[in-house]
Amino acid sequence: MYALRLRPGEEIKESLDEFCGANRLKAAYVATCVGSVSSVTLRLANADLDRPNEIVTEERRFEIVSFVGTVSPDGAHLHGTFADAKGQCIGGHFLSATVFTTAEIVVGTVPDVSFRRVYDANTGFDELTVLRHKGRRRHRACAMVGTALVLLGTAVLVATRKPR
Repeated sequence: MYALRLRPGEEIKESLDEFCGANRLKAAYVATCVGSVSSVTLRLANADLDRPNEIVTEERRFEIVSFVGTVSPDGAHLHGTFADAKGQCIGGHFLSATVFTTAEIVVGTVPDVSFRRVYDANTGFDELTVLRHKGRRRHRACAMVGTALVLLGTAVLVATRKPR
C-alpha cells in the first residue's frame, strides 16, 4: 500500500499517473481517497460505440465522496462521486479534477499481475487486461516463510529472556 497527499491546485489524475509511474506500479488500484476539489470533469454513463461521450465540467467546490479505479502503465480507469455544498452529488467516469484543499489517496497494488489497457472493438474503449506472472508465487511463499521464521525467533527470544 502507498499513500500520497495532493495539495491545492494539483491535478488528481495526472498526479496519480505520475506517482504510479515513479513507483513502477504495474497493477495499482485506488483503495480510498478523501478531500475536496475546485473543479471536476467527468464522462457520463451514456457512452458506447454509437453515441459520443457526454462530458461535463463543473467549476465549483466539491467534497470527494467516492473515488475508485485501476491504474496501469497504459493509464487509469477511474470513477468518482462528488458532493456540492448542498449535498447534491455528481458522478461518473473521472477525467480530471483540481484539488481545492487536499486529496489524500491510498493506492494498493495487486501482487503477481500487471494491468494493461488494450483496445476492445466491442466497446470502443481501452479495457483492462490482467497479465498473470508465473513463478512469483513461489518467491512470495518463501518470503512469507522467512518472515514467519524471523517472528518465531523473536517470540522465542522474548519468551526466554531473563527478567532484569
